[in-house]
This record gives sequence, C-alpha cells and structure tokens, in this order.
Amino acid sequence: MGRFIPLAVPVIQGNEWEYVKNCLDTEWVSSAGSYIDKFEQEIADYTGAAYAVACVNGTAALHIALKLAGIEPEDEVLVPTVTFIAPVNTVKYVGAEPIFIDCDDYYNIDAEKTIDFINLETVFKNGASYNKKTSRKISAIILVHVFGNAVYLDDLVEICQERNIRIIEDAAESLGTRYIRGKYDGEHTGTIGDIGCLSFNGNKIITAGGGGMILTNNKELSKKACYLTTQGKDDELRYVHDEVGYNYRLTNIQAALGLAQLEQLSEFLKIKRQNHILYKKEINKIPGLKICDGPNYSDNNYWMCGLQINPKQYGTDRDQLIQYLLQHKIQTKPIWHLNHLQVPYKNCQTYHIEKAPGMLEISLKMPSSVNLSSDGIRRVVKTLKVKCKQKYSQKKSPALVKP
Repeated sequence: MGRFIPLAVPVIQGNEWEYVKNCLDTEWVSSAGSYIDKFEQEIADYTGAAYAVACVNGTAALHIALKLAGIEPEDEVLVPTVTFIAPVNTVKYVGAEPIFIDCDDYYNIDAEKTIDFINLETVFKNGASYNKKTSRKISAIILVHVFGNAVYLDDLVEICQERNIRIIEDAAESLGTRYIRGKYDGEHTGTIGDIGCLSFNGNKIITAGGGGMILTNNKELSKKACYLTTQGKDDELRYVHDEVGYNYRLTNIQAALGLAQLEQLSEFLKIKRQNHILYKKEINKIPGLKICDGPNYSDNNYWMCGLQINPKQYGTDRDQLIQYLLQHKIQTKPIWHLNHLQVPYKNCQTYHIEKAPGMLEISLKMPSSVNLSSDGIRRVVKTLKVKCKQKYSQKKSPALVKP
C-alpha cells in the first residue's frame, strides 16, 4: 500500500539548520535579531512591496491590517464565505460585522457579485459607503486568494477606491502568485490593495513554523504596524504606552527558518507547477474527476491542488472518497465549511450565495506537499482509478440469483 501521503507538510532541506543553530549559538532567539530584519527585507524585495512587517502568524497580520485600515466597532466588512475562518474572525476582533459574498469558479470572492452589491445595496455619502439594509458604514473588504488563485481585481479595486472601501488582501495561500494580464500585470498578490497579509504556517508554500507578514506601500502604515505588533511602546525605556498594543512579533528563530525557506521558493514553485501538470494530465482522464485550473490572468503558485468530483459519473461522492483514500494512506480534505453557516455568523448578512454550496459538495483538497514525488502522484491517481473501475465493474456484473 505504501507510505502515508499527507495533505501538505513542509520540506526542510536548505539552510534551515544552519540559520537556526546560529540563533541558538548567538542567543538571539526571541523577538529581535538580524534574521527578522533580513526576512522582512527579502519578502519585500520578492513581492515588490515597499515595506514588510513580520508578525507571529497570518491571523495576527489580518487583525493588525484591519486596525491599520481604521475599521471601527459596528463597521461592516465584505468577506468571502469560501475561505478558512481566520479572516472572518478578525473582523469580529475589531468589533465589526462581516457581510458574506459568494465564490467564483476559482473559489475566490465573486468580484462581479461584490461590485453588484456595492452598486445596488449601498449608498455613498459624506465620503463613505453605507449599507442600505443596516445603515452601517462598509469600511473594508477582505480578499482571499484561495489555493493560490488570484482574485480578479481590475474592476473591483476601482470601485472600492471610488467608494472609500479599504482593500485588505489575504495572500496567505498565494505567495509566488502574480498577475500576468490586465491592470496589474507583473504585480504580486498581496501588494495591490491597501494592505496585504502573508502566512508561513507549516502547510504553506514556505514555512517559519508559524509566522505572518504585513505588506504595504505606505511608510506610515508600516511604522504603525511595527508599533502595534510590539505592544505599542511609546517610550520603551520607561514602558509608556499611548495605545493598546499587541504581542505579535515574530521570533528570530522563526525568521531564520522562514528566510532559509524563502531562498528555496523559486524551486518550490517549479515543483508545485510540475505536480499540478501531472495531476491534471492523469486525473482528467478519469470519468467524473477534474483538477481545478487557476485563472488565465495570473501565474499561479499552485499551493493546493483542488479536485472536483461528479458523483453520478464517478460513482462516489466527496465524503466516501475521503474515507476510501484514507484507507489507502492518502490524506485529503474537503474545502472549508461555508462561513456564513458557521454558528457565530448564522445571523450575518449574505448576498446571493448560490455557487458556494455546490462547490463545497464536489471539492476535495489533494496531497500537495513540495516533497510529493511523481511516483506519489501516480499512486494517488492509481487509487482513484481503481475506485472508478470498481464502480463500473459493479454496474456490468449480473446479479447473482440463488437457485
């Protein structure tokens, strides 16, 4: 049956041991040190952002981003229903309320429906957009580049800027993805909105064991991000704090790990692309199965490989397939439970959520680690083919009748 194939695990094969050992040898292990500064600078250089501020994780980055964007209690923030729950939770951290928007064919927030909502369901007055239904100010939108797929931004950014709706990009899954067509040709996800956020969790394309990063082209916002993530120290010597701050800084050890991983990112991206191509070539031959492609207006990082299932054609639904693959030591997961149906958010406003429920039912996250070999992919494909053959052989076998 072979070894267990996990969904997404890190690969430690570069300078990680050397850099972490240097932290231990020099005793620079906590929330200051040269690796933090270098990691921030290298991320900024790679993405093209003017400034990058490291923090403890991607959720902390999103929380601070909302603070930087000036979101206040009782404001409203547009969010996708299809995403990991973290960005939605951070809206509540600042006392605001989420409004849930449907997904498009790439699991991202539906840009067209979002524009319709802004045009039809809000009114612009006194320099701000207000929800006609609740009379609350809509201050921001969180855009999540799901699975590394870039959100279509050409028209959405324009209307948000016109209507004074701040744009926060959750690029936790899309480091390495950049636009190749349209207004933002050549630009990386996370650098187009007012503030971008990255994650370096263990399942991301590069990891720091945890960790996150705030991206911005605004010098004052970068300074404020540093201030807020280090407990809001106005006089460090005398422990004077004029604002509520947060203990959100990244450690030097984590930054050392992240820097070593970043040095290998170009190679990781090549492997991810090759694996996606192999998955697509082999799985798309199986009746009822299809590997999800990214949009043609961006160069994808292929962080996570998505599988779509036609249960009638394939003969097995999503949940049955998860269990079948697990029995064969292959880990898969469904996409996230839709956020507008989560218990804390059941009473929140939604807008024409029609595609997302169907996408949830047919979608599966496939093994996508950088160290997944071509032999591993072929084993996954072979297992899927066997399941498909079982279905067709059962159809063709005549029923046994007792004499």
